[in-house]
Amino acid sequence: MNLAVVGTGYVGLVTGTCLAEMGNQVVCIDTDAAKVAQLQAGQVPIYEPGLNELVESNVSEGRLTFTTDARQGIADSQIVMIAVGTPPQEDGSADLSAVFAVARMVAEVAQGKRVLVTKSTVPVGTCESLQKQLDEMGRPDIVVVSNPEFLKQGDAVNDFLKPERVVIGADDPEASQLMQELYAPFLRTGNRMIVMDIASAEMTKYVANAFLATKISFINEMSRLCQRVGADVELVRAGIATDSRIGDKFLFPGLGFGGSCFPKDVKALIQTGQQFGCDMDILSSVVRVNEQQRTFFFDRVLNYYGGQLQGKKLAIWGLAFKPRTDDTREAPALSLIEWILERGGSVQAFDPKAMPKVKQELGNRIRYCDLAYDALEGADGLIIATEWNEFRRPDFDRMRRLLNHPVIFDGRNLYSPDRMAQRGFEYYCVGRPDPVLAEKPVAEVAAGVSQVVN
Repeated sequence: MNLAVVGTGYVGLVTGTCLAEMGNQVVCIDTDAAKVAQLQAGQVPIYEPGLNELVESNVSEGRLTFTTDARQGIADSQIVMIAVGTPPQEDGSADLSAVFAVARMVAEVAQGKRVLVTKSTVPVGTCESLQKQLDEMGRPDIVVVSNPEFLKQGDAVNDFLKPERVVIGADDPEASQLMQELYAPFLRTGNRMIVMDIASAEMTKYVANAFLATKISFINEMSRLCQRVGADVELVRAGIATDSRIGDKFLFPGLGFGGSCFPKDVKALIQTGQQFGCDMDILSSVVRVNEQQRTFFFDRVLNYYGGQLQGKKLAIWGLAFKPRTDDTREAPALSLIEWILERGGSVQAFDPKAMPKVKQELGNRIRYCDLAYDALEGADGLIIATEWNEFRRPDFDRMRRLLNHPVIFDGRNLYSPDRMAQRGFEYYCVGRPDPVLAEKPVAEVAAGVSQVVN
């Protein structure tokens, strides 16, 4: 098939590249001329494992092209996919201006029938509004379909090529059939293609992300209680995860969720509920718990230093919001950095992939280190904010020698507290009793409630 994908961010670039990998002719359209030129040269501006190789091979074989010329890109495409950003507005609702702009552009330049697909995450009712706009422009021959993406950053290529399920929301039988033919090669192993009405497809994406975010906030809230009562959240997690009704996915306590999807999608769903007179009480709590989790963790760091960070130098391992990506949107590490700097401390940081993006945002306000161990040199403590694999089995003797004081604040629970004590570290993690409280009675531990940083 001939396809056009409008937008070359994470979703658009992975979608266009993987569709080309299956033999389709795909043109990706973007208004950013510099990005398009970079992609035409086979250079990928984001880090996503496996994507660079696929872009390079499909560009060289002529199945994947990039352009800023929307008219040229859409001219021969049976299907046009919208993969532009839908950032949150001040009230939490999704900004859909770019989505509607694409629909207008397609109506103006496309000749004949088209299927217009929303890959961008859009609230329920968006496709209906898009179709109404097209009808009013005299283009009822352009049919709108919802096809939400379910891509995990850091594993997006694999998710697209081997999807657990493909959701197609279509009210037009011909458009539905065309979309099913498009995705048939990806589902040869028997994974499900789920065809439904458009409103249900739009809701499916939001509900999936909101449920996963809820699991994260739930285990994080339980981690706080575990720490107060002297329980170990990692043992509790293992105890509940073996229940098949609960499962072990998204039950890792830490610094809360970040990235480009969960924060904005949960808030957008809350806003949709308000719009339709349905309070989203659980999701409002999910957001609140997530925001508190970072301040709760930072409060422990601050308390360790007696509430004073002036002149303290802290190392941070991990800047991306999760491993296997360079995305720093809503990354916990950035919040921690700001709070340290506000209180007169300094930061020297390392991340395998995300440092260029952080430097664009923070400039020279922190020191960027070429190696993880360089960040430890002369530091008064280490904060682990992202669970990159290379942080799991470091040289602990070397770490202890480099740090001014062997203290680690682990926001990802990478190590065993007992082993860290044997190695000579003070080790503070998530949902486990602090070392200084370990010998105190449970009641005394519960009384030591930390104050959440404002």
